[in-house]
Amino acid sequence: MASNRMDKRERSWVMQDAGNSAIVMFSTTVVPIYFASLTSGSAVVEWGLTETVVSLIVALLMPFLGSLADYPGNKKKFFIGFAGTGMVAFAALGIPTTMMPFLIIYIIAAVGLNSSVVFYDAFLIDATKAERYDSVSSKGYAWGYIGSLAPFAVCLALMYGGAPLGIDLTLGVKISFVVTAVWWAIFSVPLIRNVKQTHFKSKVANPVRESFVGLGRTVKSIVKNKKLLFFMIAYFFYIDGVHTIIKMATAFGTDLGIDSTQLIIALVVTQLVAFPSALVFGKLAGIVGARKMLIVAVIAYTLITLFAAFFLKTAAEFWILAICVGLFQGGIQALSRSYFGKLIPKNNANEYFGFFDIFGKYAAVMGTFLMSMFTLITGDGNMGILSISALFIVGLVFLVLMPHGESDH
Repeated sequence: MASNRMDKRERSWVMQDAGNSAIVMFSTTVVPIYFASLTSGSAVVEWGLTETVVSLIVALLMPFLGSLADYPGNKKKFFIGFAGTGMVAFAALGIPTTMMPFLIIYIIAAVGLNSSVVFYDAFLIDATKAERYDSVSSKGYAWGYIGSLAPFAVCLALMYGGAPLGIDLTLGVKISFVVTAVWWAIFSVPLIRNVKQTHFKSKVANPVRESFVGLGRTVKSIVKNKKLLFFMIAYFFYIDGVHTIIKMATAFGTDLGIDSTQLIIALVVTQLVAFPSALVFGKLAGIVGARKMLIVAVIAYTLITLFAAFFLKTAAEFWILAICVGLFQGGIQALSRSYFGKLIPKNNANEYFGFFDIFGKYAAVMGTFLMSMFTLITGDGNMGILSISALFIVGLVFLVLMPHGESDH
């Protein structure tokens, strides 16, 4: 049995997850609230449109740039370019005092973050061996959860406890943008220094034209590969359910009358629970296989959705929901990433991970639409929540129907 200890390359790759996860956590908690203070319009509508613009830009860029990144030496250049741009833009978010400049800078920061994560995910195949994908990917998510809490705690202290130092809430948020960006930068250095691109495709005379041609070949390859196609369809549905629960959890809590402080504490608890759970998922995947553990996670999320639909009435039940989500959130995301890495050709990893990222991002639209429509039609929010279970059931069916093979383990 291979040693469970990580080598230098693996540790360097994992540390990047601890860096970019801090941006993700701050962006999903504090940034939307801060933005609301800058606008006189509908913050929900404006923020939703902004996130849509970010998703569209990344979706248009990533398959093409991912194909270019598959040429020797390009993967790290693209990672540094997008991550560096994202860091600078995120640190600068405290400068604008009006809505539109803030949104423009945020879009630059978010495109930088989301694009760099595509190249980071693709570096998994360079950072470790195929038999360790599940373990290392799980450790990435696990340490990402913990790594995001450290700067977040500092930021909360600045925002809510900075008065003795003359730091009010607004100034605390502005300083926090810089603190979080610096954290991301520090934890990106090991990956840049220690992980080299070992899988790539041969150089050609016209890489730009060949990249466009290659995209067509990749789509055809995915369609012909029944196992990969079934997995991507399954992933599209079940990850939509996961993202919908993550995005709507705060809304659920608010409707139950839970104050913002408790909601933040619940989020922290979810992260703490997710840390050991992601590690356990990685270990179990090495024993029984990644596909079986993904099936377990999808079944668990189906039950979580049913619990939310029929029993989520009080703050205590919301806490139960938060803990249950934490138990499976990291595992399902980590194993999805590593299992996908096993199914794709290694020399075209960036190109394939570009499609993987699109599936993950655009899946999030369907769940929120289902929730809205079912709630509108029935007049019952619980029925809206119940509709999400259909996404997990469809995903489960495709996971079960997938052809088996070596990559399952």
